[in-house]
Amino acid sequence: MGNASGTSETAAGGHEATADLPNAFAWRLWEQKYRWSDPEHGDELRPRDSWQRVANAVAQAEPAQPDFYRQLFFDELSALRLLPGGRILAGAGTGRAVTLLNCFVLGVIEDSIEGIFRAVQEAALTMQRGGGVGLDFSTLRPSQMIGRRAGTVASGPVPFMEIFDTTCRVLLSTSPRRGAMMATLRCDHPDIEEFITAKLRGDRLRHFNLSVQVSDAFLAAVERDEPWDLVFPAEALAGKSGQLVQRAWTGHPEPIPCRVCARTPARKLWTLLVESAQHSGEPGVLFTDRINRLNNLGYREQITSTNPCGEVPLPPYGACDLASLNLVQFVREPFRVGARFDFEAMDRSVELAVRFLDDVLEVTPFPLEQEAAMAKGTRRIGLGVTGLADALILLGRRYDLPEGRELAAAIVRRLRDAAYRASIGLAQEKGPFPFFEPAPYLNGAWVRTLPPQLRSAIAVHGIRNGQLLALAPTGSISLLAGNVSSGVEPLFALAYRRRRVERDGTITEHPLSPYALRLWRELEGLEAALPPTFVESQSMSPHAQLEMLAALQPFIDGAISKTINLPAGQPADVVARLFELADQRGLKGCTVFPSSAPMGSVLEREGAEHGEH
Repeated sequence: MGNASGTSETAAGGHEATADLPNAFAWRLWEQKYRWSDPEHGDELRPRDSWQRVANAVAQAEPAQPDFYRQLFFDELSALRLLPGGRILAGAGTGRAVTLLNCFVLGVIEDSIEGIFRAVQEAALTMQRGGGVGLDFSTLRPSQMIGRRAGTVASGPVPFMEIFDTTCRVLLSTSPRRGAMMATLRCDHPDIEEFITAKLRGDRLRHFNLSVQVSDAFLAAVERDEPWDLVFPAEALAGKSGQLVQRAWTGHPEPIPCRVCARTPARKLWTLLVESAQHSGEPGVLFTDRINRLNNLGYREQITSTNPCGEVPLPPYGACDLASLNLVQFVREPFRVGARFDFEAMDRSVELAVRFLDDVLEVTPFPLEQEAAMAKGTRRIGLGVTGLADALILLGRRYDLPEGRELAAAIVRRLRDAAYRASIGLAQEKGPFPFFEPAPYLNGAWVRTLPPQLRSAIAVHGIRNGQLLALAPTGSISLLAGNVSSGVEPLFALAYRRRRVERDGTITEHPLSPYALRLWRELEGLEAALPPTFVESQSMSPHAQLEMLAALQPFIDGAISKTINLPAGQPADVVARLFELADQRGLKGCTVFPSSAPMGSVLEREGAEHGEH
C-alpha cells in the first residue's frame, strides 16, 4: 500500500516503516504477532520476509507451478491487497504444529460426563493449535433433571460452560494468542433463561460469546403473545411426565419426541433477552432457520452454531479459513471529483485470493481428524473485505446514507461474482469439493440467487468450494494495513487510543487515527475542514448500521460479523426493534454493544489533537 500518511516514520527497532508497512504501530504489531523467530535459520528481519514465508508455504499446494503462484501470492500480500487471517500470517511456513484456520465448530456434545469431557478435550486441542471454537450446548440436560441411565441430577448447560471457560483461560496463560469461544443454546431449552442472563455479572464466562438460537416459531409466538414451550428430548429424561411434541433437535437428522418441561410467555422470554443484551451486549441472536435455509450445503448438514465472531455458521466439526481484501487499495483518485473504485483490479485480486485460501486447506495442520475430514469435504473458505468505511470516505460516500449502502452492495456483489467464477475455474482445474452434489446444491435457496451464467457454469463444471464468502472482523490485520477500518464496521473515531497487552503482561496505549483521515491530511493539510463523509460510529444511528448489513447480506453465502454500537442510555425497546428488524431484513444474526457494557473495550476515544498523524 505504501505510506498512507506520506511521512517516513521510523519504526520500533530503528527500521523505516515505509519499507514494508504504513507506520510505526503496524511495524510493532508485526514484530509482536507475526514475525517468525527461528533459532536455526535466524529471525525475519522485515515484514516482506513474513510475506515471502507465507507465499512460499501456501504455493506448495500448487505442484505444477509453485514458483509462479509464489510470486503472485507474494505480490498480493506485500502490497497489502490480500490480508489473510492472523493464523495464516503467524503460522504458515513456520513448521509449528499450529492450524492456519481461525474458525471451528466442535461436534455434537454427548449428554454424558464422558461426552462433555471429550468435548472439553477437543476444545482444548483446537484452541491449543490456535483455533477459536463454537459449541452448541443444547444437547445437555436441563438443571435438576434426573438422567435415565445413572439417575444423577443434571447441573445444566451453563455450569458446564464454566469448565470450557476455565480451560480457555488456562490455555491463554500459556499462549501468545487469545482464546475465543462461542456458546449457543436453543430458545426452547429449559435452561434458556439462565443462559440469557449468564453474563449480566461481568466476571462470568469471560472467554465466551453467547448467542441464542432463535427459531421462526419463537418469533411468531412473540409477535402473537403466545405461551412458549420449553422442551427436551424425552429419551434423556427419567420419570418425567408431561406433553410430548415433535421437534428437530441438535444431533438428530429428523424431528424426535420431546417432553414439555415448562411453559413461559414468549414475550417475557424475549424481553429478558433484549434487556440482557441492552445491559451487557449479550447474548446475540442467531436466526438458525434462515441460516439453514440459505446454507449452500443444507442438503447434507444442519447448523446450530458459528465461529466465535459469528460470521461463519458451521456444521459439527466445520472449519473455515479466512482472508479479506483491503478495499482502500482499489480506490483511484481518492477525495477527487474523479474518485472511482477499480472493480477490474478487485476481480484479479479475488481470483488469486480464492486460490490462496483453497491452497491453505492443503497445507494447514488440523487439530482433529474430524475437522480435517469436514474441511476437505466441503472446502469452505471465507473471503471478505476490510476497510469498507475508509473506502467509502475516499470515494465521497457516507456510510450511513443510501449512497454509501448502494456502493458497498455493488462492491460486495462484484466480490461474490468474482469469487464464484474463480471457484468454478478451480473446479475445472482441480475438481469440485468432494461433498458436491449438483442437483441439491443448485437448488439451494441462496445459490438460486446467483447470476444465471454462474449457475450454468456450476452445472457443467461443478465448484471447488462449498462456501466462499464471510465478512469477518479484521482487528489486527486492518491495523497492519495502516489502521484501515475493521471489516465492514464504520469508523470507530477520528482519534482514539488502543490498549495492548504486551508479552510481559503490561498494558500499553497507542494513539491512532483512521487511514482515511491521515490520507486527507496529507492531501489537504492539517487544517482543512473534514467533509461530512467522516462520520463516527457513535454519531451514527443503530438503524443505519443495521441497514448496511441488510444491504450486504444478500450477496454473502456466509454471514457478517458486525456489532451494532449503541450510544449510552438507549432503552430496551431500541434493542428489541433492532433484533426484529434484523430478522425482517433477512440477516442471519444480530449483536449489539452498548457503550456502557461492563466488559469495557480495547478502544478509547480522545481529542483529535492526540491522534497519530
